[in-house]
Amino acid sequence: MLSQIDQIFLLQLSRHTLEYFFETHNKLSMDTISIQSKILLEKRGVFVTLTKKGDLRGCIGNLEPIQTIVESVIDNTLAAAFYDFRFIPLDRSELKDIKIEISILDSPQKLNIQKPQEIVKFLEQNRPGVILENRYYKATFLPQVWEEINSAQEFLESLSIKAGLNKDAWKDMNTTLLIYNVQAFKEK
Repeated sequence: MLSQIDQIFLLQLSRHTLEYFFETHNKLSMDTISIQSKILLEKRGVFVTLTKKGDLRGCIGNLEPIQTIVESVIDNTLAAAFYDFRFIPLDRSELKDIKIEISILDSPQKLNIQKPQEIVKFLEQNRPGVILENRYYKATFLPQVWEEINSAQEFLESLSIKAGLNKDAWKDMNTTLLIYNVQAFKEK
């Protein structure tokens, strides 16, 4: 678990990453950052979500722990702002209206439940993040998505479609579901 100080540091780092990019057109260098907490140098999955007046404006992350938390915050902040294919790149004039949310992921664990009714029941009760994998197709929803979706079945159908599959792909025997929790925090 990240401390309140670590959370504030990462939110400020994310905002500074955007401001620095708009000023210099360069990525913020790790050499310029003074890191006080060793936990921020752990490799973890990290997502950065940008919202504008409450609406999604970009969300990019990595499920696998491929970089340190600090490196992932920098890279995923820029990716959410400029490379989320669902949106045009962020404009400097929007920066004042952008709110940042960061999600630090636990290690995903395979959901060892096969029956669709039991999967639905488990997800309704626990509301974790879910990764859906089927051959070459893969998608995830962070736990925060539960706030926008009415039922576990709708959650799984939407996730299947996000992965590029039909809405019932989550029931397929070739589909693997992994679950995870996050520590999420955002700007006020």
